Amino acid sequence: MKLLIATGNAHKLGEIRAMLVWPGVTLVGMKVYGRPLPEVDEDAETFEGNALKKARTLCAATGLWTLADDSGLEVAALGGAPGVRSARYAGEGKGDAANNARLLRELDGVEDRRARFRCVLALAAPDGRTWTVEGRCEGRIAHEASGTGGFGYDPLFHPDGGTQSFAAIPAEEKNRISHRARALGAAAQAWQPILAGVD
Repeated sequence: MKLLIATGNAHKLGEIRAMLVWPGVTLVGMKVYGRPLPEVDEDAETFEGNALKKARTLCAATGLWTLADDSGLEVAALGGAPGVRSARYAGEGKGDAANNARLLRELDGVEDRRARFRCVLALAAPDGRTWTVEGRCEGRIAHEASGTGGFGYDPLFHPDGGTQSFAAIPAEEKNRISHRARALGAAAQAWQPILAGVD
């Protein structure tokens, strides 16, 4: 069977393909279609709401089982911000560097640097059924960026127990401990029996 991964982010698609291997399931990206797929306005108040909205919308548009995620960074000293607005923290279309710069400004002089990455995965079936799982990675925000890998807030995020940022550690290590890895691990356990019976 084909499982559509509802993201236009090539880095995210690569991470999911590296971590999610189900016998008999082929993961396909949105670019496999010769026509544009619907743009989904991620306007829900929660990661779960956005993930479900994306999964349902693209499942309905393609007729394929669809996996979508919403993920982001929650910083304790900022009351959980940037949260669901992680990708747009510095403004629409501003990008990773601007988001990281704003985060460092907001935390200037702040001692409490605790933060977590959260990822909610949603699976939508063509018959309307949906399921969700969640993964988290606890850590802290550094005072300056480091590393050249990863994307998003990876250069600033140091996972608990680590001395380097997500952008500085090998991709294999990040893919073992990240919020997305933990969500995908939960999905593999919970959803493989569901997908095993799909043609």
